[in-house]
Amino acid sequence: MSASTVVIAEDDGAIRELLVHHLEREGLRAVAVADGTAALRVARSSAALLILDVGLPVVDGFEIARTLRRERREIPILFLTARTDEVDRAIGFELGADDYVCKPFSVHEVVARVKAILRRSGRAVVEAPAMLTFGRLEIDEAAREVRIDGKSVRAKPREFALLLELASHPGVALSRRTLLDRVWGFDYAGDERTIDVHIKRVRAIIERRTRQPDFVQTVHGFGYKFVRP
Repeated sequence: MSASTVVIAEDDGAIRELLVHHLEREGLRAVAVADGTAALRVARSSAALLILDVGLPVVDGFEIARTLRRERREIPILFLTARTDEVDRAIGFELGADDYVCKPFSVHEVVARVKAILRRSGRAVVEAPAMLTFGRLEIDEAAREVRIDGKSVRAKPREFALLLELASHPGVALSRRTLLDRVWGFDYAGDERTIDVHIKRVRAIIERRTRQPDFVQTVHGFGYKFVRP
């Protein structure tokens, strides 16, 4: 994961989508999960910050924090909760929370608090590139647009996200599981071969010859990598 990856562990889908949208607008990579088991798995990676709903299913937010601190993982934690009791707030801070926000909340306030925590923890907020250019191929992240030889070509949201993930790490082989986690989300339980189907669609959009691709190459038995022309 990127040093500026923020993991959102929240069982309310609308809240997850809202936070992902606003954090990514600020140049952060946001990964969302819906239950405590997935939250623990993702938090054990190199995430920069964990936004943690106290009332998660399977494993609650307090238990996740206890586990991470017991394992001596120093990932910053911002708790989200519908609980307003001072005792709950005290428990959160005793477990090593860096901040605590009660629902309902202002998404702009949450984003501001996230950025403040990242600054305090010495984890820089890395602005996402507005444009990636590789010869005849341009990927305009801000406009969510792909251009070939200066002409816009149609890419569906998932195809665009998959291409952007690969092109953001040129020369790096990414496994199918990694691509599923980063593009579909850590709680996606589908077949890894879903990636192959979408890679075919991406190649149909950007490659001159899909059987001999210039940009998106297969790493046999593993996944795919983006290659500079």
